[in-house]
Amino acid sequence: MNRVVGLYDRGVALIAGRVPEAFALLLLRIALAGVFWRSGHTKTVEGAFLTIDPVQYDLFASEFSGLPLDPVIAVPLTTYAEHIFPALLLLGLATRFSAGALLVMTLVIQTFIFPDAWWPVHSLWAAMAAILIVRGGGLFSLDAVIARLRGR
Repeated sequence: MNRVVGLYDRGVALIAGRVPEAFALLLLRIALAGVFWRSGHTKTVEGAFLTIDPVQYDLFASEFSGLPLDPVIAVPLTTYAEHIFPALLLLGLATRFSAGALLVMTLVIQTFIFPDAWWPVHSLWAAMAAILIVRGGGLFSLDAVIARLRGR
């Protein structure tokens, strides 16, 4: 039994280091960014970078009518946020802020758009964002490079 516990302890020590954590946080950043990037991409004209599809205004007025913002404000705000914050997450730049913004978006979507989607969809997005808010971007992020340059 002691041998099994010893093997387990060595395995935990091996994967609990900064580099394995950095890979896990990188994967987490990619996963969360992918969800919102794909959503943002559905709001743009195909083949045109960040040109909002006019259909989105009608969609927000009808399907997402529970949102307490006028579609004229909500559509560009959502479209640009779903591109900017995922891009920042991929770079690991302003990771905590970006994850916080995506967490707020998740809670708005949960509250006003799809209230029945907490389990399993929105709870996973919220958990991913929360981990990034607490842990940051990890060793493989521009945040870490900037922190090293600042001497922190």
